[in-house]
Amino acid sequence: MRQTSDTFLENASHALADADKVQRRDLMAVFTPLIRDAAMEGFGQFDALRQHVKQVRQHSLDHLGHYLTQFEEEALHNGNFVHYARDGNELNSRVLDICQQHSARHIAKGKSMVTEETGLNDFLERAGLSVTETDLGEYIIQQAGETPSHIVGPALHKSAAEIRELFLDKHDLGPRELAEITDLVGEARQVLRDKFLKAEVGIIGANALIAESGYSMLVTNEGNGDLCANLPKVLIICTTIDRVLPRAEDATAMLRLLVRSATGQAQTCYTSFYSGPRRELDTDGPLETHFVLLDNHRSDILASDYHEMLQCIRCGACLNHCPIYTGVGGHAFGWVYPGPMGSILTPLLTSLEQSNALPNACTSCGRCAEVCPADIPIPDLLRDLRHEETRRQLSAPRWRLGMKLHGWLARHPRLYHRLTGWAITALHRLGRKRGRFSRLPMAEGWTSQRDFPAPQGKTFMQQFALQQQQEMPSPVRDKPRKTRLRPEAGRTKAPRVKPSPPGAAKTASKAVPADKPARAVAAKAPAKSASPKSRTGKPPARKPRSRGPVKTRTEPHFGEPLEPQSGADERRSTTTGKPQEPDDVN
Repeated sequence: MRQTSDTFLENASHALADADKVQRRDLMAVFTPLIRDAAMEGFGQFDALRQHVKQVRQHSLDHLGHYLTQFEEEALHNGNFVHYARDGNELNSRVLDICQQHSARHIAKGKSMVTEETGLNDFLERAGLSVTETDLGEYIIQQAGETPSHIVGPALHKSAAEIRELFLDKHDLGPRELAEITDLVGEARQVLRDKFLKAEVGIIGANALIAESGYSMLVTNEGNGDLCANLPKVLIICTTIDRVLPRAEDATAMLRLLVRSATGQAQTCYTSFYSGPRRELDTDGPLETHFVLLDNHRSDILASDYHEMLQCIRCGACLNHCPIYTGVGGHAFGWVYPGPMGSILTPLLTSLEQSNALPNACTSCGRCAEVCPADIPIPDLLRDLRHEETRRQLSAPRWRLGMKLHGWLARHPRLYHRLTGWAITALHRLGRKRGRFSRLPMAEGWTSQRDFPAPQGKTFMQQFALQQQQEMPSPVRDKPRKTRLRPEAGRTKAPRVKPSPPGAAKTASKAVPADKPARAVAAKAPAKSASPKSRTGKPPARKPRSRGPVKTRTEPHFGEPLEPQSGADERRSTTTGKPQEPDDVN
C-alpha cells in the first residue's frame, strides 16, 4: 500500500469537498458513539475490566520473550509451523514460499490489518496468484480498487447505491435489479462461495495468541474466517508478536471489551479458536497450518517511550469518537491505520518525516482516551510526537517561528492579554459591517475554506471578568450598616471591669491610663478557648461514635495476570526463533 500521509492536508481538503460522504460521516459520528455508550452502560463493568485488560497487556509485553517462547513450543507441539518475520517484505516472502511449495493458484483471504500493513495482496498478485478478500467490506473495496477507510468497517465510506453499481459492473450474472440490501449480500455470498471451494490456501489474521495452549483466537461477524481456515488444504495465520497473551481467560476478558467497543454488540457472531492442522479423527480442517509472526519495528516501539501503544486491541473506538476522523474519513490519513491510533502508529511504523502532519491532526478533546478499552493515553503520546517533530525541525520554518513567538508571549501574560485585546478590538471594528472576514493575511488555512467570524469586541478573559463583576454582590451596597453611639464631647468612657467570681484568687492589676483605648487592653488579654482543654493544653480526645457494622462493596474480579515461570528471562529472536538475551528483544 502506497503511503500518502505526507499529503494529509491535501487529502483532507479533497475529502471535505465530497458533500455526500461528509453527510454519511456526520451521521456515523452521531450514532456510533451512542451505540457504544449504550453497550458500556448496560455492561456496567467497563472501568474494572479495562484496568484488568491493561494490566494483562502490559504484563504480556513486559515478558514478551517468555510468552513468545511458550506459544511457539505449544504451537509446535500441536503440529503447527512457526515463522518469524523481521519486516513486511520478509512476511510476504514467507507466505509466497508456502503457497509455491503447495502449487497454490487461488487464495481465500480473511480480513487482516497486518497483511494490509505489508501489502501482501499486491505482492502475491504480482507473483501470479489470485487473491480474494472474503470479508464483505474488504471484498467491496477490493472490487473498487480502494483501501480500507476503517479498521473494523473497511467499506463504511461506500453507499448502497455505489455498491450496487459496483456489483453490476464486476459480476457477470446477467440482468438483475439488486434493489435491496439482502440482494447485495446474497450476490456476494454466491460469488464468494465458489472462491472458497477453489482456494488451495487460506490466509487469516488473529486477535490474540494464547501462550499456554498455542491456540489463536479470531473474531468475525460473517463466518468467513472459519471457511478460510477449514476449506483450503493449507492455512496461514499472519499476525504480530504483540498479540500474545498468557491464558485463554485473558483473551476472553479482552473480547468482552473488544466487541462492545467496536460494534456495540454484547458478543460477536463468531469467536473461533484454532489449534492446528487436522487430526486423525477430525472430519474437516487444514492439512497444514503455519503461523507467521511479524515484528516490523514493534520491538523498537517496545523499547521506546511509546510502548503503551502496543496495548491497542484494534477495536476502532478512538476512530468513531474522533472529530478529525469523522470529519475527513480514513483515506485522508494516507496509510493502513487512520484516526488517533494511526496518528501514532504510522509515524512509529514508517517514519515521522513521512507523516509529521498526523500528530498535529488533533483537537486535544481527549475523547479517544476516555473510550479506549486498553486505557492508552493517546493525547499524551500525540503530544510527545509533536515535541519530537519540533526537536527534529520537521515542520515548516514559518510554523516554528510562529510557535516560538506564541511561546514567548505565553510566558509574558500581561503583554499577551494586552496584545490580544488590541487585536480583538481592531478585528471587531474592521468586520462589524459584514460580521465576518472572507480573507485574513495570517489565517489562510481557515479563510481558504470558510469565512472567519468577526469578534464581538472583547476577549474571553475580558468578558469573563466583566461577568464576574456584575454577578458579584457589593459588600458596601448590600451589607447593612451598623450604627454606634459615640460618647459626648469632653467625656471619656471608663473601661468596664468584669467582677471576679467568688473564690477567685486576687491578682495585682496594672493601672491603665485614662486616655488609652479600651480595645487595646482587650487585645492584650488572652483569647478564650472555644473548647475545654486538658492539663496538657490540648483538647481532650473525643470518644468515637459507634456506627455499627461496616458494609463492604464487592467489586468484580477478573483474575490476576500470571507471573512468568522459571526461564522468563529467556527470550526468542523474532527473526531466527532462537533464544536470546533479554535486552535483545527490545
